[in-house]
Amino acid sequence: MAQGPIKTVGVIGLGKMGGPMARHLAGKGFSVVGHDIDPSAAKRLAVHGVSAAPSPEALAAACDLVIVVTAFEHQVEDVLFGANGVAAGARPGTIVGVAATISPQGMRKLSDRLAERDLVPLDIPLCRGEPAAEAAQLLIVGGGDVNAFERCRQAFASFADTIFHLGPAGAGQVGKMVNNLILWACISANYEGLKLGEQLGVDRAGMRAMLLESSGENWALRSGAGDRPMPWAEKDMMIVLDEADAARISLPLCGVIKEVIKGIKVERGE
Repeated sequence: MAQGPIKTVGVIGLGKMGGPMARHLAGKGFSVVGHDIDPSAAKRLAVHGVSAAPSPEALAAACDLVIVVTAFEHQVEDVLFGANGVAAGARPGTIVGVAATISPQGMRKLSDRLAERDLVPLDIPLCRGEPAAEAAQLLIVGGGDVNAFERCRQAFASFADTIFHLGPAGAGQVGKMVNNLILWACISANYEGLKLGEQLGVDRAGMRAMLLESSGENWALRSGAGDRPMPWAEKDMMIVLDEADAARISLPLCGVIKEVIKGIKVERGE
């Protein structure tokens, strides 16, 4: 594996998470190459010094570190191994960080396939959401080769102010999965608690202010995460349920949370 410093970073997926990440990397002096299925996304970042690549293959050929910020597992696989994918263009020793939230089982399989190509897989899923991406205050939950991870730490620190390495490939996705389970549980409890209080005649804002000073206080309530759109909530809970089934672990709360979140989204028209 190459041991030199990370100089050029590629970001695949330049939306509400990947766009700010690419911008922050460039602002910290890294050479940054971006790719998105929407060419206008890369064009918007040109003013920040981010160059555009026509394909994941072309991007990977120019980079020491490739970060994949797509929405779904099948998109990660396509970006890595599809036509004009990362694996076709990356040099041996290139580090490939999967920042998308995918299943731990899927991450391990992708890691094995990348390693077969002499590429170095890391899973680096992200916590705290879009406001944190804009503020360069994301949390990285990492897994994979620890030496490769440390080589990337300075690049990661350009967009994340809290960085953990939890173990081998897949461990980062396990950490993100557990985080999501607890996050959506809190959002579900906040929603039902505030709804109950409101129906019984207590002002919602006053109730929230009280709870923020109480033993019921939690990050989701404090940050307002439950008030923002939740496009990935059901996907997150399905990952938890699938992993629990594979491990033969009973997690009955997970199924309830999934249905509560679905109900919230239906009520909002999301």
